[in-house]
Amino acid sequence: MIPHGSWPRPRWLLDALHHHLEGRMGEEEFEEVADDAVRLAVAAQERAGVDLVVDGEMRRDNYSSFVAGRLQNTQLIPITDLLPYVDDPDEFARELSALDVPASEVRHPAVFGPLGRDKPLAAHEVAFVQSISDTPVKVCLLGPYLQTRTMWMECISDRAYEDRESLARDIVRVLREEIADLLARGTALVQLDEPVLSEVVYGEVGTGGRTFMCGALGEKKGVDEELAFATELLQETVAGFPPERLALHVCRGNWTPDESAALSGDYRPLVPVFNSVGVQNLILELCTPRAGELEALTGIRDDQRLGVGVINQKVAKLDPVDEVVGRAERAIDLFGYERVLLSPDCGFATFADNPITPAKVAEAQLGLIAQARDRLRR
Repeated sequence: MIPHGSWPRPRWLLDALHHHLEGRMGEEEFEEVADDAVRLAVAAQERAGVDLVVDGEMRRDNYSSFVAGRLQNTQLIPITDLLPYVDDPDEFARELSALDVPASEVRHPAVFGPLGRDKPLAAHEVAFVQSISDTPVKVCLLGPYLQTRTMWMECISDRAYEDRESLARDIVRVLREEIADLLARGTALVQLDEPVLSEVVYGEVGTGGRTFMCGALGEKKGVDEELAFATELLQETVAGFPPERLALHVCRGNWTPDESAALSGDYRPLVPVFNSVGVQNLILELCTPRAGELEALTGIRDDQRLGVGVINQKVAKLDPVDEVVGRAERAIDLFGYERVLLSPDCGFATFADNPITPAKVAEAQLGLIAQARDRLRR
């Protein structure tokens, strides 16, 4: 049983995070505050009985834009400052107003020069967790395809890169450097987050498509062309690394608990992507009815394990353990006991300022999955 990356941040950490991002708190002081928050998040997960632990992404403002604070020649800018750069500012403003995440609180990574990695993206997070816990550590990284969609902005990025494809080459290089560092440090599982793959096949402009997960701001091409591009980037990123220590996560949006606001559609169009990428662990949103039927995934490679979302973290109530066991057993019937992993559908607080689930409920939901796991093991 494994959690996703994010955990609800305490209010005092959010205050420190904003002070740090705004230049009113130094790096050393912020890291000390974040360390305390990580200790609480790790302790909660271990009480719940997880098999892998995460640091809760306590040092990140959200799952994707945090890279701008770690990479050279990138900058976090308020998403509202991008209005002058998009093709249709009025339409963009309408899409922002539809989000549960206040647009004024969302920052976006922008590239102003050649990408460089002079400090780790996440290896420092893993090192701290390893210093306080003996539980194996999982870490999440923003996948290469979504990075190109969030970081490429014409009239900004073209100062350094001719096109999105040119930027993608450096994104792949930076990610490969990071993955090598993480694996060398003993990270048990490195997960690449590519939730926007579902937006490629199911998203529509005006219904959260371009602002999906507060990413995907750049225009996209046709579905087949985009999926081929995403597949190529993922293949290049993971080539040569041990696939059993790599995971790929896809969902349909985690910025609101409103099920009617997020995308719907099964995984059938993405199975060829999954089969072409050298990862052995697929960690997927599957509990919500929006994700379609498990049968859509029966075409994945035989060597791949399926991380089945058996809890919908958007719903605060706790399901009976029998229901959670039943969801897992349906997956076991299709894929076999050894190929099934259990997890929540997605993270508990993808955006720092907009947690989906309170911390107490998150711990209880993980504990419920652990109960289901233990019953199935017996």
